[in-house]
Amino acid sequence: MLKNTLKSISPLDGRYATKLSELENHFSEFALIKSRVLVEIKWLIFMSKSKGIKFVPPLQKNKENALNKLVEDFSLQDAEKIKKIEAKTNHDVKAVELFIGKKLDELKLSSYKEFVHLFCTSEDINNLSYNLMLKGYLENEFKEINSFLLKDLKSKSKKWAKLSMMSFTHGQSASPTTLGKEIANFHERIKFHLNILSPIKPSGKFNGAVGNYNAHFIASEKINWQLISEKFVKSLGLSWSKYSTQIELKDEMVTIISTIENLNNVLLDLSKDCWLYISKGYLKQLVVAGEVGSSTMPHKVNPIDFENAEGNLTLSNGLLPAIREKLQVSRLQRDLSDSTTLRNMGSGFAYSYLAYKSLLKGLSKIEPNKEQIKKDLENSWEVLAEPLQTIMRKNKIADSYNLIKKISRGKPFDKKIYLAIIANLDINEEDKAKLSQLTPLKYIGLADKLAKEI
Repeated sequence: MLKNTLKSISPLDGRYATKLSELENHFSEFALIKSRVLVEIKWLIFMSKSKGIKFVPPLQKNKENALNKLVEDFSLQDAEKIKKIEAKTNHDVKAVELFIGKKLDELKLSSYKEFVHLFCTSEDINNLSYNLMLKGYLENEFKEINSFLLKDLKSKSKKWAKLSMMSFTHGQSASPTTLGKEIANFHERIKFHLNILSPIKPSGKFNGAVGNYNAHFIASEKINWQLISEKFVKSLGLSWSKYSTQIELKDEMVTIISTIENLNNVLLDLSKDCWLYISKGYLKQLVVAGEVGSSTMPHKVNPIDFENAEGNLTLSNGLLPAIREKLQVSRLQRDLSDSTTLRNMGSGFAYSYLAYKSLLKGLSKIEPNKEQIKKDLENSWEVLAEPLQTIMRKNKIADSYNLIKKISRGKPFDKKIYLAIIANLDINEEDKAKLSQLTPLKYIGLADKLAKEI
């Protein structure tokens, strides 16, 4: 009987379940069990095809196809059968082995039962399973949603490349920028971390109880077990770990998690900046009919998507570092503390994924409030103190910076004062004309060009 999501302990499987359904294929208990079945069956088939492992007879093609179909057609009912076996064995991987044994009986392959899980420790199966799950997420949902995000930011950057806007450092007005250029900054930062992540492939080990091929070598000294291990792991689309204890040392996995943490921090920064621009009136949100912003204040249109993204990115980056740090430490050749840690990896990524969706939704609903942006710039002539002192120094006027500082710092500074200063400057006429024609709206340097070049 299906559990009502209203009784879920975690909001990931409750309130947000419909938004995360695609991740069930990568991080659910079902996904883990299916991945274990895949690894066990692929190893059995691999041994049957290996010329070196002569004591595992070759499988007929139709029987090999039938085994592969077990993985392809693996169902919830199959997973439930494995869970029932586990209730008796109290061992999750052994339950998978016994389930496959029953399937071999049904396929009239009982003679192969003793070869299931041969030369394997449970961690050989588990590490490959988890890394395959991670690989699936990275190559599909993670890649796709970040591609959408980059595309959206690139479009906005180019669209608003010339939209002059006040910038703020320390919360105070600073040299003008453009809205497109500020969005371009985030586009490039996101791309930077995705480029770091792209060549990193989840890895796996397949070398027995403590990483030394002890059982393999005692069975046959003539077989090149390292080569067989490497070929099998790579056949699954993973990179091969030559050295390990009982557990795969997880340095690639840790690097992947760390890079996603860094990416999340960039997206957290983007979420907060969008929130602040909305607060300042620089961005306005599209009003969705039927939505309510406040139970008491009917006028409210709250930046809830950016707030949701911020909250879930914070949760993700609270959980992922704990997972990353734990996975790097295991007593001697192995303790079991990484097991429960790995089971929570999906939660860490799910909070991230939920945030990515919220951020995309928020970005889809914003437009620049050009009137407010222009108004603020037109009332902020103090930002032209910088070009004033720059041109003065270019014309070798002594103590230029301090002269402008005395006039502008913490004092009223408008267009009239600005033009009066220019009129009294002893500089060449070309520079004087340039300053006279300058306004806060025009003082954007190469911002528009930079925004278009991403």
